[in-house]
Amino acid sequence: MGGNGRKSRPYADAIPVHGPDDPELDPFEIEFRPEFSEGRGPRKPFVNEYGVVIGDHDYESANSPLERWSEETDPSVMAGEMWVHPYKDIGFLTSENRDLFELGAASSRPFAHPMHSTAPAIDTDEDTSHPSVPEVLDEP
Repeated sequence: MGGNGRKSRPYADAIPVHGPDDPELDPFEIEFRPEFSEGRGPRKPFVNEYGVVIGDHDYESANSPLERWSEETDPSVMAGEMWVHPYKDIGFLTSENRDLFELGAASSRPFAHPMHSTAPAIDTDEDTSHPSVPEVLDEP
């Protein structure tokens, strides 16, 4: 994790929560390759520093900032590993994550937003007012 201000062991202070969930039957778990499962964090649900249980699949919690959201809420309070279970996250079921964590290979498919281009312009001086009309060059 390094010098980006995040804890080097984000789950070190996680408090395990015992409940009816059987981690062996979890629908959101995938078959992590050994290099991705070692030191990953707790398998059981845990309580994060905000008092929210993570990994129990009950996404409504009275302690969650989502339940008390207002214009004054800083969205960064919902960022970081403390909000994602290391084994039980629906994001692991995406084809890109399965390729990486189960096969050990980065996806050959480029990541793209389904509706918005996030690619930088090739030439910042380029006129993009009519991108579908080819530029006509004057011949000498």
